[in-house]
Amino acid sequence: MTRGYTIPIGGAEEKMRTPAILARFVGLCGGERARIAVVPTASMLQTTGRKYEIVFRRLKVASVTVLPIETRADAARSAYVDALDGVDGVFLTGGNQLRLSTTLGGTPFAARLIERHAGAGLHVAGTSAGAAVMSEHMIAFGDDGGTPRADIVTLAPGLGLTGLAIIDQHFRQRDRLGRLLTALSYNPSFVGIGLDEDTAAFIGPDDTIVVAGSGAITVVDPSEVSYTSMDSANRSDPVSVLDVRLHILTDGARYDLRRRVATPPPAVVELPPSADALDEPVVSQAST
Repeated sequence: MTRGYTIPIGGAEEKMRTPAILARFVGLCGGERARIAVVPTASMLQTTGRKYEIVFRRLKVASVTVLPIETRADAARSAYVDALDGVDGVFLTGGNQLRLSTTLGGTPFAARLIERHAGAGLHVAGTSAGAAVMSEHMIAFGDDGGTPRADIVTLAPGLGLTGLAIIDQHFRQRDRLGRLLTALSYNPSFVGIGLDEDTAAFIGPDDTIVVAGSGAITVVDPSEVSYTSMDSANRSDPVSVLDVRLHILTDGARYDLRRRVATPPPAVVELPPSADALDEPVVSQAST
C-alpha cells in the first residue's frame, strides 16, 4: 500500500505563463502519461472545471476529466465514483470549502477518494478551498488579522487527507495568522500550515513537506506551548499563546510533520559576473 501525495496550494497559482506548481503535480502523476480528474465542486462558476481542463491539456497530460459534482446525489453516482479508479491524480478547485465539504463529506465519492489516496498512490492537489478541505479539522471561515481571538475562526470537518496539520490559504495576502493561531489554540496537537498564494506544500507519504512556488509557507508548531488563555477568554477577546515555534519556508525548504523539524532550501550556486571575476563560484545558503 502506498499513500499518494497531498498537495495543498495557497490559491492564485500561476496557470498560464509558467505553471510550475501544476506542472510538478502533473509530473508526480506520470507526466505525459498522467490521467487527471478535476473536481470543481467548491466553485459556483460553471467555467471553473473547463478552465483547469485547458490548463492540464496544455501541460500535455494523457487525459483530463472534469467531474461536475454539484449535489450529494452526484457524489453517489457510480460514474463519478468509479472514475477515481482510472486516474493518477485529482485536483480540487477553489471556491467555498464548506460547499466542498458538505457536498462530498460522507459520500461514496469521498470514501473512494480517501481510500485510493491512502492505499493506491492517488495524488490529490487542491487550491484555496480545495487546500483547506484536506485537513481533518478544516478552517471553514474566519476573520483576518494577526492576533488570535476566541471567536475569530470556525472549524468544521474536512476530508482528513492529513491528520497532522490544519491548513489555511491566501495566508500572507489576507493576514490570516490570527485565525490559524486560534485554531491551534483549540487543540495544540496539530501543526499549522499557512500557504501564501502561488505556493504549495507537497506532502509526501513520509509526511515531509517540500515547498514549491513563488511565496512562502508559514509553519506554526504549538507542541511546546506552555500557556494559552483560550479556556478563559470571552468572545472577541484576544488570546495569549506562549512559546509557539514559527518557521517561514520558501521554495525548496522542507518540514517533517512528524518530527517537527524544518530544513532550509538547498545551497544556491551563483555564477560569477565574468570568467575572471572570481576563481570559484559563490555558494550562498538561503535562510528560512
